[in-house]
Amino acid sequence: MAARETMTTGVMRPRHRQRVRNFAIAWTGVTLLFGALSFIAVYAATGIAANAANTTRGLAPVSITTNNGTTITEMTTTQSPSDVPLVAMAQVTATSGQPAAVPATNTQAPAGGNTQPTALPATAAPATEAPAAAGPTPTIPPIKDTDFDLGIAVQENVDANTYKNWVAMVGEQLKLNWVKEQVVWRDVEKEKGHIDFGALDVSLPMLNQANIKVLLSIAKAPNWARDKGAPTNRPGELDGPPANPQDFVDFVTAIVKKYPGMIHAIEVWNEINLDREWSTAPQRLDPKRYVDLLKAVHDAVKAIDPNIIIITAALSPTGANIAGKVMDDFTYMKMLIDAGMLQYADCVGAHHNGINVPPTADWNNIPNRPKARYRGPWENPHHSWAFKSTLEGYNQRIKAAGSNLKLCVTEFGWPSTQGLNGQPRQGFEFAGDNSLADQADFTDQAITEMQKWGWVRLAFLWNLNYGAQAGWSMKGPVSDNVVYSILGPDFQPRPVWQKIVDRNFRGQPRKASQ
Repeated sequence: MAARETMTTGVMRPRHRQRVRNFAIAWTGVTLLFGALSFIAVYAATGIAANAANTTRGLAPVSITTNNGTTITEMTTTQSPSDVPLVAMAQVTATSGQPAAVPATNTQAPAGGNTQPTALPATAAPATEAPAAAGPTPTIPPIKDTDFDLGIAVQENVDANTYKNWVAMVGEQLKLNWVKEQVVWRDVEKEKGHIDFGALDVSLPMLNQANIKVLLSIAKAPNWARDKGAPTNRPGELDGPPANPQDFVDFVTAIVKKYPGMIHAIEVWNEINLDREWSTAPQRLDPKRYVDLLKAVHDAVKAIDPNIIIITAALSPTGANIAGKVMDDFTYMKMLIDAGMLQYADCVGAHHNGINVPPTADWNNIPNRPKARYRGPWENPHHSWAFKSTLEGYNQRIKAAGSNLKLCVTEFGWPSTQGLNGQPRQGFEFAGDNSLADQADFTDQAITEMQKWGWVRLAFLWNLNYGAQAGWSMKGPVSDNVVYSILGPDFQPRPVWQKIVDRNFRGQPRKASQ
């Protein structure tokens, strides 16, 4: 028995060792696998992965829904603005365009980011309702903050995953405190009392969560609210005010009530010295009628939230005077002031879209650009060509009326066609005279000038994403927006991007007015 047992034991011992070895290897593999999975989960949950993707030059996924309803998803090489070639190539007010309607979902704005416009990865499953909780409250209410601040126009998008990218770009990358969003009344309340809050349900809670303040620019009455006999078959060409101001008041206050604390400024209408925005029956550019509309909105909004900044409709800079169609903006500004406009506003709206003139130039002393194809500023001198002369003229008229109201420049910028395929539509040929370097330098100089003047309260650069949401197409009625966008083809920043980042408005201390 003893020998037999010994022999048996000698045969079984190596088999036992092999089993133990196999078990140890398997257990080690399982342990390593679970350890790796745990690390990845923690790494992703803390946002480190997203930050690493944003701070490393390389391939970054970008996915948006465009105006025509298509989705663009590309792996694009992120670049610093200095990598964008600065070769000379290829501006009057930009036309609003409606983004594609896609199912609305809501996600919170992502944290982290860098100075480059890269889309952040999708996070948790979207909520079915807009977040109810308010985001961080600014230390100083905007109504009390009269120091200069910069914002940017961002086109709406009812796709939350797309809009999330724009929010991250504004706050985390461009380091800006404000967004301007256009609200086209005729598209949002097509039937009286039936308001489609879809786009606002996405943008306002998300911007609030990111502690970004919001200017809503609201205009363009729906057909049911227009004057009887007003042209209603040419939207975008002959829009107009409501026959009854109360209809507009009801619309604006419905928005204010639905989103308490999420709206910080309202611009009441747009470019009212043009029949394109103020078509009536009978047709008349009527400053008194506008002031009546402004007063009604001002009083109603202030009764709900006195902290909302009320901004008058920016005028279109123009030297033309054609009865019923267009009026010189200096002339119309004086008529509005005489009609009492300054009593019902916290800030006076202004536009200037740069053309091909540097922002430091006076209208009667514009440096010659012999290669410029668009010759209006030199062949037909007028204040409306010049950013500096136009804004100074508005300020002089306000001060002459005994008011201390500042300007809110709700739209400014310089266009460039460099890097885009095609030519700008008729009337915007000046965009071909500005290189990307011009766009960057002129914008930077304009910001410096507005800060130095001391009588500009807010300024909004036109624009962030209209080009991207149009697929950077130079065709169609909204192509004029594309040439102003600071986000270029393939989601690459134009050089002006870094000029804004370097100013870091988000990091600047604010102080309250007395």
